[in-house]
Amino acid sequence: MIIYNVTINIHESVHDEWLRWMQQKHIPEILATGKFSSARLVKVLVEEEMGGTTYSVQYWADSRENLDSYYLEDAPGFREEGHRLFGDKMLAFRTELEFISDHKS
Repeated sequence: MIIYNVTINIHESVHDEWLRWMQQKHIPEILATGKFSSARLVKVLVEEEMGGTTYSVQYWADSRENLDSYYLEDAPGFREEGHRLFGDKMLAFRTELEFISDHKS
């Protein structure tokens, strides 16, 4: 399992609009590509010097092939839409994580 993690800092002036867009449109559309089995949206609880609010979205892919397919077929359009809607009020960086194990008490 591969986790495609997108960390986003969003400016206060567009925060509410961005959060609605993420929950009601962007995340559901990414899941609709069929490349990911689930997604989690979490808020980062650290105050940023640059201001804004930071979130992490974790998209869970069943295989490396699914993630690579997403990069080739879908990612450019999704990134362009976010840039068009929020421009420099949204700063994002992406990482890939490999799921190793799950532990619960």
